[in-house]
Amino acid sequence: MIVSYPFSAVVGLDDLKLALVLNAVSPRVGGVLVRGEKGTAKSTIVRALAAQLPPVNVVPGCRFACDPATPDAECPDGPHEPDAQGLHRPAALVELPVGASEDRLAGSLDVERALTEGVKAFEPGLLAAAHRGVLYVDEVNLLHDHLVDLLLDAAALGTCYVERESVSVRHPARFLLVGTMNPEEGELRPQLLDRFGLTVEVKASRDPVERAEVVRRRLAFDADAEKFAARWAAEESALATRIAQARGRVSGVRLPDARLRQIATVCAAFEVDGLRADLVTANAAIAHAAWHGRERVTTEDVRAAARLSLPHRRRRDPFDAPGLDESLLDELLESTAEDDDPDNPEGPGGGGPDASGPSDASGPADLSEPGEDGGPANASPPAGDSETPTRDQPTGPSDGRMPNDGRVLDAGWMPDDEGSAKQPADAGQSPDAQGTREQEPPGRVAGLAAPYRVPLLQVPGIGEGVAGRRSRSRTTRGRATASRRPGGRVRDLHVMATMLAAAPHQVRRGRTGPGLVLRQDDLREVVREGREGNLVLFVVDASGSMAARRRMSAVKTAVLSLLLDAYQRRDKVGLVTFRGAGAVLALPPTSSVEAGAARLRSLPTGGRTPLAAGLVRAAEVLRVERLRDPARRPLLVLVTDGRVTAGGDVERAAALLDGTASVVVDCESGPVRLGLAVRLAVRLRARLVSLDALSDLSSVVRDHRKAV
Repeated sequence: MIVSYPFSAVVGLDDLKLALVLNAVSPRVGGVLVRGEKGTAKSTIVRALAAQLPPVNVVPGCRFACDPATPDAECPDGPHEPDAQGLHRPAALVELPVGASEDRLAGSLDVERALTEGVKAFEPGLLAAAHRGVLYVDEVNLLHDHLVDLLLDAAALGTCYVERESVSVRHPARFLLVGTMNPEEGELRPQLLDRFGLTVEVKASRDPVERAEVVRRRLAFDADAEKFAARWAAEESALATRIAQARGRVSGVRLPDARLRQIATVCAAFEVDGLRADLVTANAAIAHAAWHGRERVTTEDVRAAARLSLPHRRRRDPFDAPGLDESLLDELLESTAEDDDPDNPEGPGGGGPDASGPSDASGPADLSEPGEDGGPANASPPAGDSETPTRDQPTGPSDGRMPNDGRVLDAGWMPDDEGSAKQPADAGQSPDAQGTREQEPPGRVAGLAAPYRVPLLQVPGIGEGVAGRRSRSRTTRGRATASRRPGGRVRDLHVMATMLAAAPHQVRRGRTGPGLVLRQDDLREVVREGREGNLVLFVVDASGSMAARRRMSAVKTAVLSLLLDAYQRRDKVGLVTFRGAGAVLALPPTSSVEAGAARLRSLPTGGRTPLAAGLVRAAEVLRVERLRDPARRPLLVLVTDGRVTAGGDVERAAALLDGTASVVVDCESGPVRLGLAVRLAVRLRARLVSLDALSDLSSVVRDHRKAV
């Protein structure tokens, strides 16, 4: 028997515990997105929650976990007898792997049996398995967008629809959705972020006492999991009881008009898009009131709900970090507060949970001073009981400041004596970059203007990479372009091609009725063409010839605009810079374009121009990435004026990049131009575009075939 780590034994993470509990109380809240750095117990606490959910009563043998009291009339395994004897089992915890297919998630129809035998055979997916349980998606930001859309649609509707070749199946899919992600590996699009009801930012504690307690409990669990779980059994039982009681109470909680107007005022003041924020905040406030045993929603419930439902809905730019100005939230709540409930201000019993529920010590935020054996001793109140928030919540975009001159500078930068911005040498750089730049002269950091829309830059030919929005690719989604014999099980049947393949053989096969007589070798599947994401590697000249304040600002703004385009097209990005003595990999290839933007903002300029070193380093990065991800095709974007004042042979370095789709952005300016970048573009067989014309859509050819 696998023993999971107890929910009550998790140290800290009060906001995350509260968000999970609110969803356990009321699935209408809409799920939880957990954002945080690696090693912060995100997965551990989610798995621990499933063990605290009340057991479910299901129809025996039903693959869709139908409730015998109210069976689904359209269940694919039905019809079920209305008074059938039920079977109690624990709530399911279903994990969706990053590499799952659409068929694995939603289920699939056995098209071969449908055509050859005339039966509608449906194989349920993970959505069916998660019905009335928990669906956990680790690294949800790495999941393909169309799968995230499908997942969130099912979570919102409570129903999964599967349609294949005019055959449809629907089944209930109501579950508690929890997604975790590390922002360093890339962000979710704002449209997808908005679909999650609540979001929580988690960080490892910097308190040595708390960190030591985490390690102490984990070591005790690893030494003897069953013994450790037994020590926390009383707290776990009390928590499960309280969740069950709150579930039964939530339908009777009232949301007064005054609190509803308060929710609308807060959402409008924070300028969130649409009305989903209002609905989620209302449902979360109702769940919070039920959790604390109140019969009606109070201002404190609204505040607790808004802190979890609004931060991720305030992003206006892909490079903005989720955040909420809690001082503004307090001002709004205070200005709109009315008498919460003069007749019953604190709910039944004059306090939090009702008298029949467990004591405060059994709440989800048990932070105890443990005994030497790792068990609980003096537990703290449950999450949400405190009047003062405990989470360090960012109050807005953390990637920069906006000085009076319009430049965006990273936090922590200070102006030097000449008014330019500079940053500590080790800030925001990889160890590789730090080691190289210790030998370089200090450089100035140019500011940035607002990014602009750039044209679509494509890799020529047709690839087979991961789904994206840049270059042509053969994918599982997109328009049908051809048919082929399947290599295994048919996933996407091409009906017309299958019929044409079978038609010439009908007489020989003895066909007598209206239907076709099919054989295995008649089946054809669809070949689809869509778009793929690419690896966009930026190679930026940061030497002294680029150090003119206005020119470097224009260069960085152009690269930032291309980074924004890469974010929208779901590309991986990397950044190589060269100046002084050599080239550095300032940003290894990653899906986090936010990291690329941060490194770009802190990019100093000055020194000599080792162009060959930059090309060699780019070729090495691409060579390694081809081994790691051979299906993802690269696009090299070289930003330079073409000057060479240091380093090796540019011709030999350029030969290392033969066959790589490239764009050269010519940064040379002034009345007299040497045309060095033009020669470099010819050698690389790359498309050339001037820096001044980059923002002009008509100046760039959208397809690189003519350049190859």
